[in-house]
Amino acid sequence: MDKLLEVKDLNVSFRTDEGEIKAVDGISFSVGRGETLGIVGESGSGKSVTALSIMRLVPSPGKVTNGQVHYYAHGHDPIDLLSISRPIMRTYRGNELAMIFQEPMSSLNPVFRCGEQVVEAIIQHREVSKSEAKKLVMDLFEKVRLPNPERIYKAYPHQLSGGQKQRVMIAMAMSCQPGILIADEPTTALDVTVQKAILDLMNDLKKELQSSILFITHDLGVIAEVADRVMVMYQGKIVEEGTVEEIFTDPKHPYTKSLLACRPPLDYRLRRLPVVSDFMDLELNESGQAVIKERTTSLKSVVSRMRVPSMETVKRLRDLQQREPILEVKNLRTWYPLKKSFLGGVTEYVKAVDDVSFEVYPGETLGLVGESGCGKTTLGRSILGLTPTMSGEVLYKGESLLGMERLDMTKKRQEMQIIFQDPYASLNPRMTIGNAIMEPMDVHGLYSSKEERRERVLQLLDTVSLSPKHFNRYPHEFSGGQRQRIAIARALALNPKFIICDESVSALDVSVQAQVLNLLMELREKYRFTYIFISHDLSVVKFMSDRMIVMNQGKIEEAGPSDEIYANPQREYTRKLIDAIPKGMNEQLMRR
Repeated sequence: MDKLLEVKDLNVSFRTDEGEIKAVDGISFSVGRGETLGIVGESGSGKSVTALSIMRLVPSPGKVTNGQVHYYAHGHDPIDLLSISRPIMRTYRGNELAMIFQEPMSSLNPVFRCGEQVVEAIIQHREVSKSEAKKLVMDLFEKVRLPNPERIYKAYPHQLSGGQKQRVMIAMAMSCQPGILIADEPTTALDVTVQKAILDLMNDLKKELQSSILFITHDLGVIAEVADRVMVMYQGKIVEEGTVEEIFTDPKHPYTKSLLACRPPLDYRLRRLPVVSDFMDLELNESGQAVIKERTTSLKSVVSRMRVPSMETVKRLRDLQQREPILEVKNLRTWYPLKKSFLGGVTEYVKAVDDVSFEVYPGETLGLVGESGCGKTTLGRSILGLTPTMSGEVLYKGESLLGMERLDMTKKRQEMQIIFQDPYASLNPRMTIGNAIMEPMDVHGLYSSKEERRERVLQLLDTVSLSPKHFNRYPHEFSGGQRQRIAIARALALNPKFIICDESVSALDVSVQAQVLNLLMELREKYRFTYIFISHDLSVVKFMSDRMIVMNQGKIEEAGPSDEIYANPQREYTRKLIDAIPKGMNEQLMRR
């Protein structure tokens, strides 16, 4: 296969107060013409910095300290993208090399219409008139399967869903028919159905335009759907490389094995998810460098130790349902006004939650699953009184929550907590995490002194595997997984009995996600919590929950034991969600 891109001995460093950090450490690889190379690894592994280096977009204080990036244009000698002038690089960027970023909302300008932004990209690189560029944009919007291209053209980014914004970004990236497309986590935090559509779309465009793709993700399941070859990165180095089949059926490096194992399986249940430490340890050598020490254990043996017998699952569910429900939701409706008449009367509603009824038993985890917009988050917020409802009943321990006086509801929330999807948005950036966890204790008057509250915070930090030294640090000083642990500690501060987890692991690396899910399971067993676990990822919900509710357009589509729903879905919508989950090859591997 002809080479299109070749990276040689690339080194990228970031200068910090604590010294120089090597984000990319002497890596070399190539991408063939028409090939998809998957780069996989956790946050901090260097995969995104590698992509930004190729595009010459490494942010300050980062700097490429060594290496070459050769681009083999048709009929020309290879060009080193790191040595050409900035003006010449701009002609290559967008024209020969294009990039799709992880977060389309931060990549699209919020004050310009979506169509205008793609038109601007085309005019920048191609000699066409504005009217010709608009026609090209409309064709591209149809090609990326955007509904009603005319409406999308005139819409602002905030008026589109996450999947639609990502399709606009793909259209923009493909507008100049680049030789190589770099996709940096393009499906993270998207619904599984939208993710599948994006992956199918990228495969189709690659075949049609004969482009190469550098696909970056932390999820090996996604990589199996799109890549020809896989490159695994860890701490700035390439630790393993091979075809998809080689990596999935015979992984050599312990880190690769851990990434394969930590995604929740679908056809069996585990007590806890395998994590990186089950396969390897990091030890310091004499010069103070971290060295990987492999544990002599196979992928299959680690998973086999953690499997739960099916009869144990059945018995647990039977025992739970013999108790009185802790929560009863009856005919709940949460509708939002959509249109009003001339006189101000509401003529049309968005039925976010529409006549929903169910029960939750003490100690149970009830999963709520469905696509974005199905009503699952609104349902969770309605239960806690954070969103006003139109009608129905919510009973907690037999007591009605709807219409409860504000002061009484505040007291009730001491027992009922929520962990939000984005911990950074729910933590005050000006408050240390110690004070953030202590604040609800102050509000509810728990413990007799500040010293006692501080001692409780230190206990909670230990519970979620953080240390006392973190007490005086601010949210921005932590990784995404650590911030989610802080949010969990804050929810535990009031000693709750009932917790709603709202998409609390959707944007995390699979390895970090596994750690957080294991923590939530351990806390449930230790403190006998009752959970409602909300997610668009059916595999995560199946791992966490005893029973599952599938929601669609504000209504319950299907409900029952999680294992039964996956094994024998009754509704077409549920089957569509299951079919959209990236299966990869790891299920085959586990059965070997």
